[in-house]
Amino acid sequence: MPFNLPGILAPVHLIINPRLVVPSVVVKDIRQLDFQALYKAGYRGAVFDKDNCLTVPHEDRLVPELTDAWRECRETFGPGNVLVVSNTAGSHTDVGEIEAEAVSHHLCVSVLRHSSLKPSYACIKSIRAYFASLPRPVRDEELVVVGDRLLTDVIMANRMARKARRQESGSGSEDEKRALVGENVPTPGRVGPLAVWTEGLWKREGLLLRTIEKGMLRGVERWVLGPQEKAWRESLQHRFVKPVPAEVGPVKERGWARRLWERFSK
Repeated sequence: MPFNLPGILAPVHLIINPRLVVPSVVVKDIRQLDFQALYKAGYRGAVFDKDNCLTVPHEDRLVPELTDAWRECRETFGPGNVLVVSNTAGSHTDVGEIEAEAVSHHLCVSVLRHSSLKPSYACIKSIRAYFASLPRPVRDEELVVVGDRLLTDVIMANRMARKARRQESGSGSEDEKRALVGENVPTPGRVGPLAVWTEGLWKREGLLLRTIEKGMLRGVERWVLGPQEKAWRESLQHRFVKPVPAEVGPVKERGWARRLWERFSK
Protein backbone atom coordinates (compact mmCIF):
# COMPACT_ATOMS: atom_id res chain seq x y z
CA MET A 1 0.00 0.00 0.00
CA PRO A 2 1.50 3.37 -0.99
CA PHE A 3 2.11 6.10 1.57
CA ASN A 4 -1.17 7.96 1.89
CA LEU A 5 -0.78 11.37 3.52
CA PRO A 6 -4.44 12.41 2.90
CA GLY A 7 -5.56 9.21 4.63
CA ILE A 8 -3.22 9.79 7.57
CA LEU A 9 -4.52 13.35 8.02
CA ALA A 10 -8.19 12.31 7.71
CA PRO A 11 -8.60 11.68 11.49
CA VAL A 12 -7.63 15.33 12.10
CA HIS A 13 -10.59 16.41 9.97
CA LEU A 14 -12.82 14.18 12.11
CA ILE A 15 -12.08 16.40 15.10
CA ILE A 16 -13.85 19.22 13.27
CA ASN A 17 -16.54 17.11 11.59
CA PRO A 18 -16.78 13.61 13.13
CA ARG A 19 -19.83 12.75 10.99
CA LEU A 20 -17.51 12.34 7.99
CA VAL A 21 -16.68 8.80 9.12
CA VAL A 22 -20.33 7.68 9.24
CA PRO A 23 -21.53 5.60 6.26
CA SER A 24 -25.07 6.03 4.98
CA VAL A 25 -25.47 2.28 4.45
CA VAL A 26 -23.58 -0.74 5.82
CA VAL A 27 -23.50 -4.06 3.95
CA LYS A 28 -21.57 -7.29 4.18
CA ASP A 29 -20.66 -7.07 0.49
CA ILE A 30 -22.12 -5.63 -2.71
CA ARG A 31 -24.56 -8.53 -3.13
CA GLN A 32 -26.68 -6.87 -0.46
CA LEU A 33 -27.10 -3.67 -2.46
CA ASP A 34 -30.41 -3.33 -4.28
CA PHE A 35 -29.19 -1.60 -7.42
CA GLN A 36 -32.68 -1.37 -8.93
CA ALA A 37 -33.95 0.41 -5.81
CA LEU A 38 -30.98 2.78 -5.92
CA TYR A 39 -31.70 3.63 -9.56
CA LYS A 40 -35.39 4.23 -8.83
CA ALA A 41 -34.36 6.59 -6.00
CA GLY A 42 -32.41 8.75 -8.46
CA TYR A 43 -28.88 7.37 -8.32
CA ARG A 44 -27.26 7.22 -11.75
CA GLY A 45 -23.63 6.26 -11.15
CA ALA A 46 -21.38 4.31 -8.79
CA VAL A 47 -17.81 4.57 -7.53
CA PHE A 48 -16.19 1.41 -6.18
CA ASP A 49 -13.01 0.69 -4.30
CA LYS A 50 -11.13 -2.37 -5.57
CA ASP A 51 -9.27 -4.32 -2.86
CA ASN A 52 -11.52 -6.24 -0.44
CA CYS A 53 -14.56 -4.67 -2.07
CA LEU A 54 -14.54 -6.18 -5.57
CA THR A 55 -11.34 -8.21 -5.62
CA VAL A 56 -9.04 -10.03 -3.26
CA PRO A 57 -6.28 -7.53 -2.36
CA HIS A 58 -3.50 -7.29 -4.95
CA GLU A 59 -5.50 -9.26 -7.53
CA ASP A 60 -7.22 -7.93 -10.66
CA ARG A 61 -10.10 -10.38 -11.08
CA LEU A 62 -13.54 -10.00 -9.54
CA VAL A 63 -14.30 -12.25 -6.58
CA PRO A 64 -16.38 -15.06 -8.18
CA GLU A 65 -19.14 -14.79 -5.60
CA LEU A 66 -19.84 -11.23 -6.75
CA THR A 67 -20.33 -12.04 -10.44
CA ASP A 68 -24.13 -11.73 -10.52
CA ALA A 69 -24.23 -8.60 -8.35
CA TRP A 70 -21.51 -6.91 -10.41
CA ARG A 71 -23.35 -7.70 -13.64
CA GLU A 72 -26.57 -6.28 -12.19
CA CYS A 73 -24.74 -3.11 -11.14
CA ARG A 74 -23.25 -2.51 -14.58
CA GLU A 75 -26.52 -3.25 -16.35
CA THR A 76 -28.46 -0.95 -14.02
CA PHE A 77 -26.21 2.10 -14.23
CA GLY A 78 -24.49 1.36 -17.55
CA PRO A 79 -20.77 0.49 -17.86
CA GLY A 80 -19.68 4.11 -18.38
CA ASN A 81 -21.43 5.15 -15.17
CA VAL A 82 -19.54 2.67 -12.98
CA LEU A 83 -16.02 3.70 -11.99
CA VAL A 84 -13.30 1.97 -9.96
CA VAL A 85 -11.24 4.34 -7.81
CA SER A 86 -8.32 2.60 -6.15
CA ASN A 87 -5.31 3.80 -4.19
CA THR A 88 -3.25 1.27 -6.14
CA ALA A 89 -4.61 0.65 -9.66
CA GLY A 90 -4.67 3.92 -11.59
CA SER A 91 -2.80 5.88 -8.93
CA HIS A 92 0.62 7.51 -9.30
CA THR A 93 2.20 4.28 -8.03
CA ASP A 94 0.77 2.30 -10.96
CA VAL A 95 3.73 2.65 -13.31
CA GLY A 96 2.64 2.61 -16.93
CA GLU A 97 -0.97 2.18 -15.77
CA ILE A 98 -0.51 -1.56 -16.20
CA GLU A 99 -2.64 -2.51 -13.19
CA ALA A 100 -5.38 -0.07 -14.19
CA GLU A 101 -5.57 -1.68 -17.63
CA ALA A 102 -5.73 -5.17 -16.13
CA VAL A 103 -8.47 -4.22 -13.65
CA SER A 104 -10.47 -2.45 -16.34
CA HIS A 105 -10.20 -5.53 -18.57
CA HIS A 106 -11.34 -7.98 -15.90
CA LEU A 107 -14.08 -5.83 -14.37
CA CYS A 108 -15.32 -4.34 -17.68
CA VAL A 109 -15.51 -0.78 -16.30
CA SER A 110 -13.27 2.29 -16.28
CA VAL A 111 -10.53 2.77 -13.69
CA LEU A 112 -9.83 6.35 -12.62
CA ARG A 113 -6.34 7.68 -13.29
CA HIS A 114 -5.44 10.01 -10.44
CA SER A 115 -2.30 11.45 -8.91
CA SER A 116 -3.63 12.05 -5.39
CA LEU A 117 -4.96 9.26 -3.18
CA LYS A 118 -8.33 8.92 -1.49
CA PRO A 119 -9.80 10.72 0.43
CA SER A 120 -8.06 13.85 -0.88
CA TYR A 121 -10.00 16.71 -2.45
CA ALA A 122 -7.78 16.37 -5.52
CA CYS A 123 -9.04 12.81 -5.97
CA ILE A 124 -12.62 14.05 -5.53
CA LYS A 125 -11.97 16.62 -8.25
CA SER A 126 -10.83 13.85 -10.61
CA ILE A 127 -13.95 11.81 -9.89
CA ARG A 128 -16.17 14.80 -10.58
CA ALA A 129 -14.33 15.50 -13.83
CA TYR A 130 -14.89 11.94 -15.00
CA PHE A 131 -18.65 11.95 -14.36
CA ALA A 132 -19.01 15.47 -15.77
CA SER A 133 -17.44 14.24 -19.03
CA LEU A 134 -20.09 11.58 -19.65
CA PRO A 135 -22.72 12.09 -22.39
CA ARG A 136 -25.25 12.40 -19.59
CA PRO A 137 -23.25 14.01 -16.73
CA VAL A 138 -23.77 12.58 -13.26
CA ARG A 139 -23.89 14.93 -10.27
CA ASP A 140 -22.47 14.17 -6.82
CA GLU A 141 -25.91 13.53 -5.36
CA GLU A 142 -26.56 10.90 -8.04
CA LEU A 143 -23.55 8.81 -7.02
CA VAL A 144 -23.17 5.76 -4.82
CA VAL A 145 -19.66 5.44 -3.34
CA VAL A 146 -18.81 1.92 -2.15
CA GLY A 147 -15.71 0.83 -0.26
CA ASP A 148 -14.36 -1.17 2.65
CA ARG A 149 -12.42 1.62 4.40
CA LEU A 150 -14.00 4.25 6.61
CA LEU A 151 -11.02 6.63 6.60
CA THR A 152 -10.73 6.70 2.81
CA ASP A 153 -13.88 5.64 0.94
CA VAL A 154 -16.52 6.82 3.43
CA ILE A 155 -14.78 10.07 4.32
CA MET A 156 -14.27 10.83 0.63
CA ALA A 157 -17.96 10.28 -0.12
CA ASN A 158 -19.05 12.48 2.79
CA ARG A 159 -16.62 15.23 1.81
CA MET A 160 -18.50 15.45 -1.50
CA ALA A 161 -21.78 16.32 0.27
CA ARG A 162 -23.15 19.83 0.59
CA LYS A 163 -26.08 21.50 2.30
CA ALA A 164 -29.41 20.60 0.75
CA ARG A 165 -31.45 23.29 -0.98
CA ARG A 166 -35.09 23.18 -1.93
CA GLN A 167 -36.11 22.94 -5.56
CA GLU A 168 -38.17 25.87 -6.79
CA SER A 169 -41.62 24.71 -7.84
CA GLY A 170 -42.20 24.03 -11.50
CA SER A 171 -38.58 23.96 -12.68
CA GLY A 172 -36.06 21.21 -13.30
CA SER A 173 -36.34 17.58 -14.35
CA GLU A 174 -37.91 14.89 -12.20
CA ASP A 175 -34.45 13.55 -11.30
CA GLU A 176 -33.33 17.02 -10.20
CA LYS A 177 -36.45 17.49 -8.09
CA ARG A 178 -35.95 14.10 -6.48
CA ALA A 179 -32.34 14.86 -5.59
CA LEU A 180 -32.93 18.39 -4.33
CA VAL A 181 -35.97 17.71 -2.19
CA GLY A 182 -34.03 15.03 -0.38
CA GLU A 183 -35.19 11.59 -1.55
CA ASN A 184 -31.60 10.44 -1.99
CA VAL A 185 -29.95 12.64 0.63
CA PRO A 186 -27.60 10.47 2.77
CA THR A 187 -28.20 12.45 5.97
CA PRO A 188 -30.82 15.04 6.89
CA GLY A 189 -29.97 18.48 5.55
CA ARG A 190 -27.18 17.22 3.30
CA VAL A 191 -27.10 16.22 -0.34
CA GLY A 192 -24.33 14.19 -1.92
CA PRO A 193 -23.20 10.65 -2.68
CA LEU A 194 -24.60 7.69 -0.79
CA ALA A 195 -21.66 6.38 1.27
CA VAL A 196 -21.76 2.57 1.40
CA TRP A 197 -19.40 0.67 3.69
CA THR A 198 -18.70 -3.01 2.94
CA GLU A 199 -17.62 -4.44 6.30
CA GLY A 200 -16.90 -7.98 5.09
CA LEU A 201 -13.35 -8.93 4.08
CA TRP A 202 -12.29 -11.26 1.29
CA LYS A 203 -8.80 -11.35 2.79
CA ARG A 204 -7.69 -10.23 6.22
CA GLU A 205 -5.35 -7.24 6.11
CA GLY A 206 -4.81 -4.09 8.15
CA LEU A 207 -6.88 -5.46 11.03
CA LEU A 208 -5.44 -3.04 13.60
CA LEU A 209 -6.35 0.00 11.52
CA ARG A 210 -9.78 -1.43 10.79
CA THR A 211 -10.35 -1.94 14.51
CA ILE A 212 -9.43 1.70 15.14
CA GLU A 213 -11.80 2.80 12.36
CA LYS A 214 -14.66 0.80 13.86
CA GLY A 215 -13.94 2.27 17.28
CA MET A 216 -14.16 5.78 15.81
CA LEU A 217 -17.45 4.91 14.13
CA ARG A 218 -18.97 3.48 17.30
CA GLY A 219 -17.95 6.58 19.23
CA VAL A 220 -19.49 8.94 16.68
CA GLU A 221 -22.68 6.88 16.46
CA ARG A 222 -23.04 6.86 20.23
CA TRP A 223 -22.05 10.40 21.15
CA VAL A 224 -22.58 12.59 18.08
CA LEU A 225 -25.46 11.31 15.97
CA GLY A 226 -28.93 12.45 16.95
CA PRO A 227 -32.15 10.40 16.80
CA GLN A 228 -33.11 11.93 13.45
CA GLU A 229 -29.82 10.93 11.82
CA LYS A 230 -30.01 7.41 13.26
CA ALA A 231 -33.57 6.99 12.01
CA TRP A 232 -32.56 8.27 8.57
CA ARG A 233 -29.73 5.74 8.29
CA GLU A 234 -32.05 2.94 9.39
CA SER A 235 -34.56 3.91 6.71
CA LEU A 236 -31.81 3.78 4.06
CA GLN A 237 -30.86 0.29 5.21
CA HIS A 238 -34.46 -0.85 4.68
CA ARG A 239 -34.70 0.80 1.25
CA PHE A 240 -31.42 -0.22 -0.34
CA VAL A 241 -30.17 -3.37 1.41
CA LYS A 242 -31.28 -6.94 0.75
CA PRO A 243 -30.24 -10.16 2.53
CA VAL A 244 -27.63 -12.54 1.14
CA PRO A 245 -27.06 -16.24 1.93
CA ALA A 246 -25.31 -16.43 5.28
CA GLU A 247 -23.15 -19.41 4.28
CA VAL A 248 -21.37 -17.54 1.46
CA GLY A 249 -19.42 -14.31 1.85
CA PRO A 250 -16.25 -12.58 2.97
CA VAL A 251 -14.31 -13.94 5.90
CA LYS A 252 -15.25 -12.68 9.32
CA GLU A 253 -12.72 -10.83 11.41
CA ARG A 254 -11.65 -12.74 14.53
CA GLY A 255 -10.71 -10.95 17.71
CA TRP A 256 -7.16 -11.23 19.04
CA ALA A 257 -8.34 -13.32 22.02
CA ARG A 258 -10.01 -15.89 19.74
CA ARG A 259 -6.95 -16.10 17.46
CA LEU A 260 -4.71 -16.63 20.50
CA TRP A 261 -7.03 -19.35 21.85
CA GLU A 262 -7.11 -21.14 18.48
CA ARG A 263 -3.33 -21.04 18.24
CA PHE A 264 -2.68 -22.66 21.63
CA SER A 265 -5.63 -25.07 21.56
CA LYS A 266 -4.26 -26.99 18.53
